[in-house]
Amino acid sequence: MTDAAGAAQTIAAGYNFTGTALELGTVSIDGTAHADAKVRIPLSMMNRHGLVAGATGAGKTKTLQLIAEQLSANGVPVIMADIKGDLSGLSKPGESNEKIVERSGQTGDDWQANSFPAEFVSLGDKGIGVPIRATITSFGPILLAKVLGLNDTQESTLGLIFHWADQKGLALLDLKDLRQVITHLTSDEGKADLKGIGGVSSATAGVILRALSNLEADGGDTFFGEPEIDPADLLRVAADGRGIVTLFELGDQAARPALFSTFLMWILADLFQYLPEVGDLDKPKVVFIFDESHLLFNDASKAFKEQVVQTVKLIRSKGVGVFFCSQLPTDIPNEVLSQLGARIQHALRAFTPEDQKALSKTVKTYPVSDVYKLDSALTSLGTGEAVVTVLSEKGAPTPVAWTVLRAPRSSMAAV
Repeated sequence: MTDAAGAAQTIAAGYNFTGTALELGTVSIDGTAHADAKVRIPLSMMNRHGLVAGATGAGKTKTLQLIAEQLSANGVPVIMADIKGDLSGLSKPGESNEKIVERSGQTGDDWQANSFPAEFVSLGDKGIGVPIRATITSFGPILLAKVLGLNDTQESTLGLIFHWADQKGLALLDLKDLRQVITHLTSDEGKADLKGIGGVSSATAGVILRALSNLEADGGDTFFGEPEIDPADLLRVAADGRGIVTLFELGDQAARPALFSTFLMWILADLFQYLPEVGDLDKPKVVFIFDESHLLFNDASKAFKEQVVQTVKLIRSKGVGVFFCSQLPTDIPNEVLSQLGARIQHALRAFTPEDQKALSKTVKTYPVSDVYKLDSALTSLGTGEAVVTVLSEKGAPTPVAWTVLRAPRSSMAAV
């Protein structure tokens, strides 16, 4: 056994779990993949969350596809944001080619084409998927403020308006209902009510009204209202026992990506309210995958970030795993990043001083490796390769592994 082969087996020993695990790929050392040195994630630890990061074109989306396929095969429903439409191929078997044959040899994978049970949903009524909606009341002021682009003061005002409507027993189902409440509060008849709320200026209320008008002009009114999505619809398995993959398409909301990502956050929060406490399970109830996660945190208020942190921290005891996907780990707030047990880091580009800082920070989030020089490894990874560390079944970080990832079995082209 060569030194490299021995080192590969030493790393792989850290990924040798007793329970069911997702097969990510195999250990690579000095450019050679060792097909018998497997890199895996315990299925029971998927509720400890994770991060998939890397530059554009490095293979992040295919990694998400690989993870979703294996979760589905193990009977775990998956909820995914299909931002670019690339993940629709899950519903269609892949086709073998030279690259897949080569990758199968590198990863010791008996590759066979397969499709997976996928359902497409879209926000509002203009996409090709099943339209879904949420009521304004359940969406809440913090998430709505993010969608509207409000500052902290305006967000606080919106919260007071929601509170007043709740006290009066007024159901806020859609944007028209909220507009009517704000219009009343800023009218002559509503002046007394406005004063009674306290801390609400008519000028701030006017800003919120204009933001609502802009949202309506962009078609945002189509996905607020009834009937509201039922969380149980996202937790189903197919007749053959495989988990259903629910793909949320961006569709018409390309102009408002913040709305799309915030709506997904609402669904996660809704699942948190819906599901009972279950503790640690052999496999999660559902895994939620946030692609383009930076959209969620761009210009986010302190209250919004706190809500995300709280939800991610507590939802694992409900049997829910959350995976964030973005170009840089630094796109994710530290308070969220610290909750993510699995790290699958594709190639980073380090062209600018900011890139160098991000690289340095990323290296510090990994366990110390005596096999790889991480700062150079992270900039040298090929497409479909990643530096990986996950949590073992005992909750300890696994050894850092330069991993050649398996090829997805479904189509890697959009349907």
